[in-house]
Amino acid sequence: MELRNYGNTGMKVSTLGFGGSEIRDASKADVELLLNRALDAGLNMIDTAECYGDSEEKIGDVLGHRRQEYFLFTKCGHAAGVDGPNWDANVLEQTVDRSLKRLKTDYVDVIHLHSCSEEVLRQGDVIEVLQRAKEAGKTRFIGYSGDTTDALYAIRTGVFDSLETSLNIADQEAIELTLPEARKRNMGIIAKRPIANVAWMYDTVTEDDYAYDYWKRLNELKYDFLSEEAQRVVEIALRFTLSTEGVHTAIVGTAKPDRWQQNADLVAKVPLEKEQYEAIRARWKEVARADWTGRI
Repeated sequence: MELRNYGNTGMKVSTLGFGGSEIRDASKADVELLLNRALDAGLNMIDTAECYGDSEEKIGDVLGHRRQEYFLFTKCGHAAGVDGPNWDANVLEQTVDRSLKRLKTDYVDVIHLHSCSEEVLRQGDVIEVLQRAKEAGKTRFIGYSGDTTDALYAIRTGVFDSLETSLNIADQEAIELTLPEARKRNMGIIAKRPIANVAWMYDTVTEDDYAYDYWKRLNELKYDFLSEEAQRVVEIALRFTLSTEGVHTAIVGTAKPDRWQQNADLVAKVPLEKEQYEAIRARWKEVARADWTGRI
């Protein structure tokens, strides 16, 4: 597993990270098998959030004894069981402390604000909560998770060490809008949704499905490679994301114990051939409309 320098943080992260959203519905036994196998195979970065059901608790339960072997990131901002509104400073402080308790650790490596708006960022309270958490040693670094002009504003504040943003074959706004600004500041950059929720696999998708926007876009983009064998398409999509300048790691979520190793084998082939990378970018520029913005 290739390791990349995560911006100015001094961390060297595995190019394939683990996204904890999907394990909320998995058995503890499956999560234990999955995550321990992943660590054994070279994973060293795990990302979760306070609103991913019991994801934090499961990670803490099965990996608490291996805490020094991986970098642990979480996200905050939603009340998710704490009395009060989203983005309230008191709520954030409570959820940060709760995350540490759930994860069975004294600190995380990065806490990201979870996709709040520019309006919320301008008020300053949420940033101050994270800065205080950093000063108290509850997190080593602070970051912003989100997309579009909200992410651009967050980057330009200069206060964040890390950016987590959507980037894939069906979501490329960040390549020109935010990644150049993040690179100027040498921020650590995580690509979320790096395989576009494998939206090409579905014949039909309802409007309330998480993959709907990507499914619609891919039906218009009509990349030639989408007709290839399923695993080959995943490989191209994942390698495209990881071949984008500035990206240090891509987080892929799964609840299947064997799936992480399969994905790890695919990223061993990074980078994607330049000709194919440029063809995907060219097709995006040809087809993408102004409203094809980054998806939270």
